[in-house]
Amino acid sequence: MALSKAQLPGTAQHFLECDIEDCERNCEFYCNICHTRLCKQCRDGHLRSPETKGHEVVLYQQRKRQLPIEKCKIHPTKDKEFLCDECKIQICSKCTATQEHRGHTFTDLESIYAEKFSHCQGEIAKIHEYFLPTSKDLQREINGDAKEIKKIMDSIRTSMKAEAESLKSLVDKVASENTDEVNKIEISLLEKLNNQDTTIEKYITYLNDLDKKFHVYLSSLKPSKLLTAEDIQIQPLPETTNPVMPVFTAGKYSKEDIAKLMGKVTLPNKKGEMRKVQPLKAKTPKSNPKSTTYQVMKERNPTSNVKQTLSLSSSVTEVREFTVPGDDKVFHMSLDQSGRLWVSDGDGNLIQKDLQGNQLQKIKTSGGRGYHTVPQDGGLIFTDQEKKVINRTTLDNNITKFIKTAGWEPISIHSSHINGDLLVGMRKIGEGKVTRYNKTGKEIQNIQWDNKGQVLYRLPHYIKENINGDICTSDYNKKAVVVVNKSGQHRFSYTGQGSGFFPWGICTDVLGHILVCYLVNIHLLDQDGQFLSLLLTQKQISTAISVCVDDENNLYVGQDNNRVQIFKYLQSKKKE
Repeated sequence: MALSKAQLPGTAQHFLECDIEDCERNCEFYCNICHTRLCKQCRDGHLRSPETKGHEVVLYQQRKRQLPIEKCKIHPTKDKEFLCDECKIQICSKCTATQEHRGHTFTDLESIYAEKFSHCQGEIAKIHEYFLPTSKDLQREINGDAKEIKKIMDSIRTSMKAEAESLKSLVDKVASENTDEVNKIEISLLEKLNNQDTTIEKYITYLNDLDKKFHVYLSSLKPSKLLTAEDIQIQPLPETTNPVMPVFTAGKYSKEDIAKLMGKVTLPNKKGEMRKVQPLKAKTPKSNPKSTTYQVMKERNPTSNVKQTLSLSSSVTEVREFTVPGDDKVFHMSLDQSGRLWVSDGDGNLIQKDLQGNQLQKIKTSGGRGYHTVPQDGGLIFTDQEKKVINRTTLDNNITKFIKTAGWEPISIHSSHINGDLLVGMRKIGEGKVTRYNKTGKEIQNIQWDNKGQVLYRLPHYIKENINGDICTSDYNKKAVVVVNKSGQHRFSYTGQGSGFFPWGICTDVLGHILVCYLVNIHLLDQDGQFLSLLLTQKQISTAISVCVDDENNLYVGQDNNRVQIFKYLQSKKKE
């Protein structure tokens, strides 16, 4: 069964229509008093009408939730509207006058419902923004560990097999040498015995010959021969020796001896370290600049001395400069994790430079000013204003379409260093907005109106995220720096130090400062929008167009004469 407009769940992705009769425009606003959905035109009429001009009209996303109708069991014609603070039960307006509740205090049930509804939404947001992503990160880490264990164990098994083969080779070699030695001893002994055998064999022949001789004497008829027989002496037996037999002494070894030779695998007797989980950050109206600064510094440089802090330097010092090929302006700059710089000009060329200013690569886009950003996982993401798409480069430098912006012209882009989200400033004729996409390119947030229903942006052509999650946008047509928190709530707008403020490039630093280009100056603000100083002036730079800050707290200023100057404006100091 199809759901009616009233039945559509608040969390579904759908287009809401205005509740005013015969109006089919999309709903953007909500009246908290009469619980009516309103388009922009009907909102204006609603606030002009004498009957409803005092009503509270807010953006639809900030609406109070309407209390579901539940009839009173005691007074069936009445709705439950109050909570009895003493009895802790829901009652209708008629119940408040009964003897049972006389003298009790009551709380508007709709306010409680709205509060509890917001609480549940907040908990749902925590689940989806923190607990589920963190759990999935842990799961990926566990699966990664399992793969690492398999890889390590395969390596150990290979090493053990190689060790066994090596030991086996040594055993075979020693056994072969021992066998050769046995063969030599055997040959030597047999040679001695053969010599003795030959001697005995000759002696036996001698005896046989002598025996025949004596028989001849016996058979002789001449006595004289027999008389001479006694002169013949039998030679003594040759001397022979018994062989010295070899003795084999078996090696004495045990399984433990072999284990020592082979080596063995052991598991260290210690507990595994707890997996590191980023804590759930509490949402507060304002952050403490000191603690936030220290935390960000610690995340960027874990080995930094905890006693070291940063502060504004008393003077700004130029470190170096280089020029970008061509004679155009440096419209935008982004730094990658290796400290290499991407710059863009007015013809849509994207140029990568190394730390010395040497060109590494160049990408030609279809036009525009080549606004771009470097995501956490590397590569480059850049806008195509004419085709109304956002492209990204792959690891092999191929360019692919990443996001289609549905008719809106993307004119600024920034990849969050907090969670990897993509913040895109966009425009149509007379309209501007900031859209947040997740890492996969899914749209998750649209920021267009303030709490009073007024437009926030007209030309958000530079965008940056501050350390506290604020979205800082430079809007040339509104003549202001517009800052909203990560939920899209307007925090403040900075309109310069006089009339005619036309801001260009914008960036933030590790201390939460906001730096914005305006002609020959760089305006320095704190994270709450308070003007601190003119950081650079005409004596130091030409017309400033774009800015960015690297991890070493160097300020890069791109200018209208295709020059990039690099300055030091923060200093380190250590506590005594």
